[in-house]
Amino acid sequence: MSAYEVLDRLCDRDSRLAPPTIYRALAALIERGMVHRLESLKAFVACRCGPHGHVPIFSICEACGTVEESVSPHFTDELSKMAGQSGFAPTRHVIEVHGQCALCGAQGVAV
Repeated sequence: MSAYEVLDRLCDRDSRLAPPTIYRALAALIERGMVHRLESLKAFVACRCGPHGHVPIFSICEACGTVEESVSPHFTDELSKMAGQSGFAPTRHVIEVHGQCALCGAQGVAV
């Protein structure tokens, strides 16, 4: 969901909410590892893997919008090593893979 979608859903309950309030709440949830920001969609998703010290990898279905979260410490370690070979020092990873989920693929949904 985007921050404004969150705001729209919550405004039904509390009309005093404003965008800065939603962004502060989302920032706090991100800091606690409870929510992730999907950079390519400018949206947010609840953490589904529980607390972890590794970078999540998001698989985003372009047909239905489903987001799957997985974690692979070996993958992100290898990615850092590859970037570091040229002297580049990564500070954070954002790994989002766009495509089609298994259900949409089985149903023949076009992307």
